[in-house]
Amino acid sequence: MKKRNDPGEEAFLKVLRPLVETYRAVMRKDDRHIRKLDLTQAQFDVIVVLGETPGMPCNKITEETLLTKGTLTGVLDRLTTKGLIERVPSEIDRRSTIVRLTAQGTDCFERVFPAHIAYLKPFFERGLTPSEMQSLRALLLKLKKSFEKEDKK
Repeated sequence: MKKRNDPGEEAFLKVLRPLVETYRAVMRKDDRHIRKLDLTQAQFDVIVVLGETPGMPCNKITEETLLTKGTLTGVLDRLTTKGLIERVPSEIDRRSTIVRLTAQGTDCFERVFPAHIAYLKPFFERGLTPSEMQSLRALLLKLKKSFEKEDKK
């Protein structure tokens, strides 16, 4: 087995594993709590994205949630069945459909979003100071930008 002598590789590997492990830990807690709210992760994401808007077209929802168009269709169908969203023709472009929360969907958003934030916030506050959170955010955005540069080529 080849020994690692490159300090850059060593530093990268010491960051990668904790980053992935932290992501998994956050997502486990996140998913568990969202399921207790009787939603899937994708349904929750759509409700949160629509939460403080008058509605938006599907392509905008896919951008905001990172769901694929195919996945989004099924999620919207289930949210419609639950009575949480409705699809209406766009007043600007009749070929386009706007997805918006129903009154029941707005009630759901106003109930689940604050509850979920209140659930997750203590994990961050217990682990990081406000200053550390700002630094971490800046570093994560910088790393994200590095990955996105590659996608734009």
